[in-house]
Amino acid sequence: MKVSEAIARILKLEGIDVIFGYPRNAVLETAAAEGIRTIIIRQERTGLHMADAYSRLSRGKRLGVFAMQHGPGTENAYGAVAQAWSESVPVLVLPQGYARHLAHVPGNYNATVSMRDITKTAEPILRAQDTAAVLRRAFTALRNGRFRPALVEMPWDVLGEDLPVELDYRPVVSTRVGPDPDAIGAVADRLVTARRLVIHAGQGIHWANAYDELRELAELLAAPVSTSLEGKSAFNERHPLSLGSGGAAIPGQLRHFLDNADLILAVGCSLADTAFGVAMPRHVPLIHSTLDPADFNRGAPCEMALAGDAKLTLAALIAACRERITTARNMQPVIAEIAAVEAEWLQQWLPLLESSSTPLSPYRVLWELQQAVDIDRTIITHDAGSPRDQLSPFWKSTTPLSYIGWGKTTQLGYGLGLAMGAKLACPDRLCINVWGDAAIGFTGMDFETAARERLPILSILLNNSAMAIELDQMPVATERFRATDISGNYADLARALGGYGERVTRPDEIRAAIARGIAATEAGQPALLEFITTTETRASRL
Repeated sequence: MKVSEAIARILKLEGIDVIFGYPRNAVLETAAAEGIRTIIIRQERTGLHMADAYSRLSRGKRLGVFAMQHGPGTENAYGAVAQAWSESVPVLVLPQGYARHLAHVPGNYNATVSMRDITKTAEPILRAQDTAAVLRRAFTALRNGRFRPALVEMPWDVLGEDLPVELDYRPVVSTRVGPDPDAIGAVADRLVTARRLVIHAGQGIHWANAYDELRELAELLAAPVSTSLEGKSAFNERHPLSLGSGGAAIPGQLRHFLDNADLILAVGCSLADTAFGVAMPRHVPLIHSTLDPADFNRGAPCEMALAGDAKLTLAALIAACRERITTARNMQPVIAEIAAVEAEWLQQWLPLLESSSTPLSPYRVLWELQQAVDIDRTIITHDAGSPRDQLSPFWKSTTPLSYIGWGKTTQLGYGLGLAMGAKLACPDRLCINVWGDAAIGFTGMDFETAARERLPILSILLNNSAMAIELDQMPVATERFRATDISGNYADLARALGGYGERVTRPDEIRAAIARGIAATEAGQPALLEFITTTETRASRL
């Protein structure tokens, strides 16, 4: 058995059923021989983004794997691996490497060295007999602790060698870690005595499948719930205790309750100090619960801390709080306050959400989209910049993992690969990416991958012919050299690449165009709806 064949066999044993990649990499061929579906993309970034979403939508049970050639292929992949690292997503990265005698020659890109800072583990296979041990360590990292990418570099001369012994490999174990019982009791004491508690939930709820526990604790304590952008859809946003999701842009009720809280319980989130996350008020005491203790006090200072899996932590808190609460709490006062503050905030935005202007208001497009789809059966993601800020505060997610939020770093074009990976993982869902005319310039050619691989996603393109979010940063360059102008007919591009494409310019055409786009996806064709919009830069930043 060749090393490349052994790697493919190990992938199969670990339950890998899809591998994304770009040739040349010998494992792509040997994986296909093992019956693993091979999906070839146009550029490395998109393939890694697809693997990213595949892991997310499977909650890490089916891991995304990406393989690429040595040299330029691995270099091109760097940004997407960094994105998965930032968003804490487990992806197995399998770069082919230069032959061992060339691996450290100056000028040759060495993935093990260069990607060490953006992977949980980065290790080369230097001897054929070490193949199983190296893959075992990588999968152990992927399935335990904080989720992040793991990298195994495969020098091309090793891939062709024979294993000197019979392959001996069993799938790795997966573990969960619970919180300190004494700390649980102390935290429960604080939670039950708080008068204006807010629970802020992050992506850890998704990874731990802790949705029921989050809802149960919130209802037990009559506490409103907000989520981070990565945690969006971890709590039903039509639940009366929901405050919505916070990123760079946030709904008014979320800001109101955080600022007026007397205690915040942040669970399953890193609370990283980033411009693309909700700012925790420094005057409110904070209890931080997360899997990785390295996150404690990294961004927001915490008064108490719980380290452990979100599901185990919440279950322990529920039990401890039930021991301390003798009568059921009345949720109605906090529900009424949420509704009143949200209504007042929303009233300020309705002129944009219902605007009949031309060019179109991007807010009107996304407002119509939300009303046109079956929210419970839809998975949606944004792109960087304006699409993220125009979508996330207003879109109400109702079911787990129906919104793929991201933003600690903001790669343009990320959303396309996420939508395709989501469609592959959940073929019965309508999968949507919302992007702008800047984002499509980065990854748009991979719309052809959606057509070729029979991944009928719906792309909502907001085209304002400008880098609108940069206009106030580059006024001189724009006036003198039109530096922020961009252009294109992207509906035509979609049709040329094998999909359905339609350009929409009038507000009364929005709903019917969305229906036609959805119909195209139901017929098995990816669809791109191009809406000609204003250079809208207003966002709900509170």
